[in-house]
Amino acid sequence: MNDWHSWAAIVVFVGAYVLIISEKIHRVAVALGGAGLMLAIGATDDVSAFYSETSGIDWNVIFLLMGMMMIVGVLKKTGMFEYLAIWSVKKAKAKPFRVMAMLVVITAVASALLDNVTTVLLIAPVTLLVCERLALPATPFLIAEVLASNIGGTATLVGDPPNIIIASRAGLTFNDFLIHLAPLIAVLVVVLLALCRVMFRKAFVYDDDRAAEIMELEEKEAIKNPRLLVQGLIVLALVVAGFVLHPVLHYEPSIVALLGAGLLVAVSAVDTRDVLAEVEWPTLAFFAGLFIMIGGLIDTGVVSDVSKSLADAIGGNELGGSLTLLGGSAALSGIVDNIPYVATMAPITSDLVRDMGGASDHVLWWALALGADLGGNATAIGASANVVVLGIAERNRQPISFWQFTKYGLIVTTATVALSLVYVWLRYFALA
Repeated sequence: MNDWHSWAAIVVFVGAYVLIISEKIHRVAVALGGAGLMLAIGATDDVSAFYSETSGIDWNVIFLLMGMMMIVGVLKKTGMFEYLAIWSVKKAKAKPFRVMAMLVVITAVASALLDNVTTVLLIAPVTLLVCERLALPATPFLIAEVLASNIGGTATLVGDPPNIIIASRAGLTFNDFLIHLAPLIAVLVVVLLALCRVMFRKAFVYDDDRAAEIMELEEKEAIKNPRLLVQGLIVLALVVAGFVLHPVLHYEPSIVALLGAGLLVAVSAVDTRDVLAEVEWPTLAFFAGLFIMIGGLIDTGVVSDVSKSLADAIGGNELGGSLTLLGGSAALSGIVDNIPYVATMAPITSDLVRDMGGASDHVLWWALALGADLGGNATAIGASANVVVLGIAERNRQPISFWQFTKYGLIVTTATVALSLVYVWLRYFALA
């Protein structure tokens, strides 16, 4: 990093990060301002920022979010989320921790089958309604769901975008992820529930009157537009099928989401302007700015230098390398979005695997996946799902601050990464 552009890019990124943490300036303004500075100092350029697959705006993420936000916007008009809110509360007997446990498990499972961003877009509106009905603070429930989405998404090839990159580079299948990662993730979800019981214990206040009111409600009465609901669910099912069949169809999730959104708007009688009004435009702008800032670090070689330093530290020691890669990836993914990090680290990991003679059971790839995916829980901007939920919370006047999220995220990340280190050591070395 002898080039002044590298050091200037670091200063811009660190400065922006400090401002986001301090919350003195809105994070969207910081991200867009930081992106502008990266372009102004020449750390990146317009071609890299807007057209590069490795160091620019990830349009697949932007348009996936946009398409799913539109679909969710239509479904909100049907009363489906009110229905699910009443149903889930009644099933949990209106007990706050039972409600959280139900939502956490649903989120984790759905994140494995869909992807974590899509899942939180669908679950967050239900959560806000549940908390409103029970007069509970929404923040603990939303944070718990985001943590669950990042953990659950680690279990499968389609659950988190970095997994798709890893699968493509390493030649891994959907079943490979299930066999090697799903057992650990099931344990980590249980650990998350135990941590939530302790971390959010002050939020579990049972209100007899509120509970009695909800138990008397008939959830079917919440459905306002049955015809639109049927149309929306059919389109959502087709979109989900498109996500799951990605290895066969080879359609990017963004294309599937946009096709679904366009189809739903076309066949329904909803006003297009109303649907577009439901899109979280500030969140999309934040992502665009963040991607350009990270692109500046990639184009100037900062991320590559850090990755190579990590690779040099690993050397030819497979056990030490796996644990270092897992821990190092977790630490970096809490600061830098895990998608560009994995895109940069994948070829380096591939070289490490080759130098180690193939490495047993793809252990280095599993270490990279676990570190990158679970590390995203560490901070409020560590993963896409985190940023999306913070945007939804702010829009619904339930803002979650950077530190409010991060103080819980760090606890969960530390616990899950520590258990993952033990898992990798036991499964691939001690008991191999």
